[in-house]
Amino acid sequence: MSLASVLAALRLNRDFMSQAVAWERLAARPARFAPTAVALHEDLRAGLRTRGVEQFFTHQAASIQAAAQGANVIVATATASGKSLCYTVPVLQRLLEQPAARALYLFPTKALAHDQTAETNAIIAAGKLPVAVNSYDGDTPRGKRGKVRADGGILISNPDMLHAGILPYHTGWRNLFSNLEFVVLDEIHAYRGVFGSHVGNVLRRLRRICQFYGSDPQFICCSATIANPKEHAERLVEVPFTLVDESQNGAPRGEKHFILYNPPIVDEELGLRGSAILAARDAAVSFLAQDVQTIAFARTRQSVELLLTYLQDELAYQGKDETAVTGYRGGYLPLERREIEQKLRSGELRGVVATNALELGIDIGQLDAAVITGYPGSIASTWQQAGRAGRRADQSVAMMIASNSPLDQYICHHPRYLFGRSPEHALTNPDNLRIMVRHLACAAYELPFQQGEGYGAFGAVDPLLEAMTEAGDLHQTRQQYHYLGEGVPAGGVSLRTGSDETAVIHDIGSNPPVVIGEMDLESVPALLYEDAIYMHQARTFLVEMLDWDGRIAHVRPVEVDYYTRASIGSSIRALRPEDERDAGGLMRAWGDVSVVTQATGYRKIKRYTHETLGFGEIDLPEMTLETSGYWLIIGEALTERLYDAGILLRPNDYGPNWKSQREKALERDGRQCRMCGASDLTGFQSGDLGSEEDWQKPVRSRSLHVHHVRPFREFNYIPGQNENYREANQLDNLITLCPSCHRQAEAGQQTRSALGGLAYVLRNLAPLYLMCDPSDIQVSAESRSPLTADGRRPPAPTVVVYERVAAGVGFSQRLFELHDDLLAAALELVADCRCRDGCPACVGPPGDIGPDTKAVTRQLLQILIANNPPQ
Repeated sequence: MSLASVLAALRLNRDFMSQAVAWERLAARPARFAPTAVALHEDLRAGLRTRGVEQFFTHQAASIQAAAQGANVIVATATASGKSLCYTVPVLQRLLEQPAARALYLFPTKALAHDQTAETNAIIAAGKLPVAVNSYDGDTPRGKRGKVRADGGILISNPDMLHAGILPYHTGWRNLFSNLEFVVLDEIHAYRGVFGSHVGNVLRRLRRICQFYGSDPQFICCSATIANPKEHAERLVEVPFTLVDESQNGAPRGEKHFILYNPPIVDEELGLRGSAILAARDAAVSFLAQDVQTIAFARTRQSVELLLTYLQDELAYQGKDETAVTGYRGGYLPLERREIEQKLRSGELRGVVATNALELGIDIGQLDAAVITGYPGSIASTWQQAGRAGRRADQSVAMMIASNSPLDQYICHHPRYLFGRSPEHALTNPDNLRIMVRHLACAAYELPFQQGEGYGAFGAVDPLLEAMTEAGDLHQTRQQYHYLGEGVPAGGVSLRTGSDETAVIHDIGSNPPVVIGEMDLESVPALLYEDAIYMHQARTFLVEMLDWDGRIAHVRPVEVDYYTRASIGSSIRALRPEDERDAGGLMRAWGDVSVVTQATGYRKIKRYTHETLGFGEIDLPEMTLETSGYWLIIGEALTERLYDAGILLRPNDYGPNWKSQREKALERDGRQCRMCGASDLTGFQSGDLGSEEDWQKPVRSRSLHVHHVRPFREFNYIPGQNENYREANQLDNLITLCPSCHRQAEAGQQTRSALGGLAYVLRNLAPLYLMCDPSDIQVSAESRSPLTADGRRPPAPTVVVYERVAAGVGFSQRLFELHDDLLAAALELVADCRCRDGCPACVGPPGDIGPDTKAVTRQLLQILIANNPPQ
């Protein structure tokens, strides 16, 4: 059955159509070609013809023409529009004209680099061109690296390797830097936030080295569809660019259908909908069973493996065992991923379940259907994932399956949010001083700084170099600044926020034992704790032993009908101010923040029904992030005023029977957390977050809490006037939770408050002021933070914005300095938003917030600004 027949059948399926909240049809678009005035080398033309390229699409011709005229070019067109030819043709043409010339290709991932190496080599082989292509990254054997340095032609690498493995050793790369004609940056939308700010500084150092060797390369950049491609490229590279955008895209596009599907409600009382993973399975099977090649995206590695398992089971049940479906995610070994990519291109694999690892432009061939399990988090990512289907001119379909999350449900009720809004901006700030100073040390190691020398668009950096000299990092001679430190400074500067450490996954059930995968250290407590069920290509393994210090997980294949899910809690352990100011009852500060994360326990969850079968404890060390933060603490007098006005909610009085009911709940639950199984011997009140001393303890050693399933406040208990506490404290409304699970449960209630609304607005606004990515920061709101209590003051309402990179990169101090502007912008955003009761663009999506959250957030901001007029 063809895809058109499958879509027609879905149209006639009443059950399906009753849950399809939107069905958009994007019309087909024919190819548009254009000639180019560039006289291409005949061998290059022959190679392109052999590869099926007889003429160029309009955007390709415009890019080739602009590059031939010496312009720096940024190409921002849709997925599968043939952007790679926009740089491959100009580069090969130049290298054929000037055999000594060199080109450097940079890709954000090794997979993309390997993919493009193969594609470039295919064109070179087809035309029998005398151009060498070499890749140089962490996987390049050491015995081969000398040959790569000495070779000519095209060097393919990534920013991390350029930063730490090439620029510090530029004398060994003299041939590259003295003859460098082109630098190609693909997928530049990935270079945003902290990562993008680092990459911007690496490119400054690259251009500085090139200038030293007498070259001035052109830049050709490619990007997925973002709101600001030209501005982003110019901010990143600091040279003028010529934009070739979607309006010039001549690539053909087949008819595309985009379906937004909301699973049916399965619990009317709670408003819960069916599992998004099971709905995604049904959607993917409807395509795969008819031999429609399909990609399904899931948000997490565990979701990928679950969906893959469900797909394979269902296809086997339908007698379609021969339909080859596999997974693709981080943690698979490189050779395994290359094999999957090749089989997808050849059509041998009919389906793949992937994380966003396949969101970038790796060539995986002609897919007809894409199933997106849950909103990916941004409009740009949604369209990139949808674009993986229909990568040629045929008809295609993308179906997004909504989860139960409030944001997904908001999109289902307001589809124009997805279809009518432009993609997000890519933001970056290479001038961030903390980031830039680290790269100044790297640059000084590579070449001494001359007095008065500029550093990219920042200009002269003498004051910074003098400060680094005073700190002992540099030595100043009469005209120069020399690096003084030990070793290569680039080795101590990571471009990415995550750690580079990984754990190896060792299958001890094989003979001999083999390594089947790897995992970043941050994910190990969630997925590789002892007795966890680790899933790999739909196979299940029991983690028998985790050697934390040795970074090895020993696993053995098992056949089980359940999976495990860890409960991981994070808490802010300490706030240590560098500077603080108290005015109008509001304390604002910035300084060091300690954030502690620990996996405390896990649940065994039955497949398909998702019922809890049992619990277990996780015994792993805490992971502490020492970073920087900006925080607001509302003083006691102002808090009382906000309580009286109903803007903030007073702490609960749980009634005279609370102590006995709490004890009964603990006894009933066996003094174990009902979510993760963590145990202890004593209990706190629901809503009592403990003392500051208690929160200094490891997560495991803290006492259990008892939580109201339906919030106590909703029962409207008034001491002396009614006895509503009796109903609120019924045992069936009480549940025992460990502190970390309790914080997760309370988080939903925090977002329903003015404090939660303020935190949400700050999280939306801060990236715009900091020129960072939203994932670079985290925001926490607590109605009674134990960290603010002392002998004189009770726990106070607190909002903390902290950086997700160790030591921070200066965002927090900048927010502290922008405090007045930030609050004014927050009030303007909330007041001007056209929604009635709140939405994702202001204080949060309905379902995540209360009916009055927008109103009380606006009142809170008005009072804070009135009490603290701008200086």
